[in-house]
Amino acid sequence: MATSSSSGTGKKATGPAKKAARAADHQKDLQKAIEKKSSVPKAKKPASEKPRAVQAGTRKQPVRMPAQHIDKPGNEHELQLQPRYDAPDYKGSGKLAGMKAIITGGDSGIGRAVAVLFAREGADVAVVYLSEHKDAKATKAAVEAEGRNCVLISGDVKDPAFCKRAVARSVKALGGVDVLVNNAAFQLHADDLENLSEEHLQETLQTNIGGYFRMAKAALPHLKKGSSIINTGSETGIFGHKSLLDYSATKGAIHAFTQSLASNLLERGIRVNAVAPGPVWTPLNPADKPADEVGEFGRDSDMKRAAQPEELSPAYVFLASPVTASYISGIVLPVMGGPRG
Repeated sequence: MATSSSSGTGKKATGPAKKAARAADHQKDLQKAIEKKSSVPKAKKPASEKPRAVQAGTRKQPVRMPAQHIDKPGNEHELQLQPRYDAPDYKGSGKLAGMKAIITGGDSGIGRAVAVLFAREGADVAVVYLSEHKDAKATKAAVEAEGRNCVLISGDVKDPAFCKRAVARSVKALGGVDVLVNNAAFQLHADDLENLSEEHLQETLQTNIGGYFRMAKAALPHLKKGSSIINTGSETGIFGHKSLLDYSATKGAIHAFTQSLASNLLERGIRVNAVAPGPVWTPLNPADKPADEVGEFGRDSDMKRAAQPEELSPAYVFLASPVTASYISGIVLPVMGGPRG
């Protein structure tokens, strides 16, 4: 059984772990700067009766989110309502049997849910994450409970050298790589363009799109015919968002990167696709929005509720498996609870 990264608590921090911790602190500083600029109270909209949320799955999902705000980079275990990732009604059928996957941002949220279903379908998993060690260990335990191996690798995808090391460690620990899921992200609302600092902009650009390029480049020498890359896009990359100018721009870039790389790698037999989620209950938004806005998260979507991560993860299995998606490459699959999310 593969073991966890030595960057967790109780052990001497490595160079990449120190850099990851500094990156996490930097994100907290950016968060504080935005909160200071956005501290002017806004007029509340008059209360009105809201349409009932749509439930279309095998179990009823939460509708109202807790009015909670947490510090960046965002720890899942701190959330009052724990995101649902385990998909108890999903039955594995060997769609990824014997395969090896790397998932960035795999410690929590969509990444954790994908790691669990990949394992349920027969894949071993390397979870690449920033510094959320407790969450990462919980993901590792969940993957191992499915009977598969899991390795934890802490570091910052903004660092090209780390991306190379992360892939090398994954290949050594798991015996190769067949699927890369680019999922790590930084998001921080800024209501006005004037409030978007250069540091804030670079954090978003270098994490969200730069990290995807670097991880794909590092993984490519190990990928072979039948392998695939799956990128996490967003509805904001399709429709935009007035308070997420930088984030929306990176998600649009991810969609274009997906289609371009799919064409580039077509002759090698390596498929490249993306999933574009709508609102999903993960640590990303509670570590961004004020508590009162978090309480309403997802209520303006077509289904009048946020998705749970377990409602997204089957889409990644579908795109990863050569059994189900051998003729699919270059698509951006919207999983938004409706045509406009």
